Amino acid sequence: MLVCAPFAQAAGEHGTEAEAQDMVKKAVALVKSAGAEKAYKVFTDHPDGAFKEKDLYVFVYDFEGNCLAQGANAKMVGKNLMSMKDVDGNAFIKGMIDLVKTSSKGWYGPYKFNNPATQSYELKRSYCERGAGDSMVCVGTYFEKK
Repeated sequence: MLVCAPFAQAAGEHGTEAEAQDMVKKAVALVKSAGAEKAYKVFTDHPDGAFKEKDLYVFVYDFEGNCLAQGANAKMVGKNLMSMKDVDGNAFIKGMIDLVKTSSKGWYGPYKFNNPATQSYELKRSYCERGAGDSMVCVGTYFEKK
C-alpha cells in the first residue's frame, strides 16, 4: 500500500496533463543545469514552493527501481519500489521504467493511486522522461471526474 504525504489542496485542484508535461521538462532541465543531486533535493524539499503546483510533484527513479526524489513523500527516497503495485496488481513503477527505457519519454497509465486530497484511489497517468544516466523523471496527474 502506498502512503502519500497530505497536500493542502482542494479536491478539484488537479494539475493538467500539459502542466505535468511542462513540469517534467523543467525538472529535466534543472537536472542538466544544476546536477542530479541538487535537483533531486529541490524536487523533494520544494524550496520556495518549487516543483509543487496543485497536486503535481516530481518523482525520480533509477532503472533499478530506487527512488531518488519524491515530491509528495520524502520518506520514499532511498527505497526500492520496483515491485510496488497498485490495488489492481499493476507494477506501475516497473511499467514507467520500461516505457522510458524503450521510448525515452511518454505517458504511462492509467494506474490507481491514492489521492491525498480525497483519501481514495483514483486513476492517474504519469508523464516521464529520461533523466541523468539510467533514471527517469516523472510527474503524474489524476483523471478529471466528469
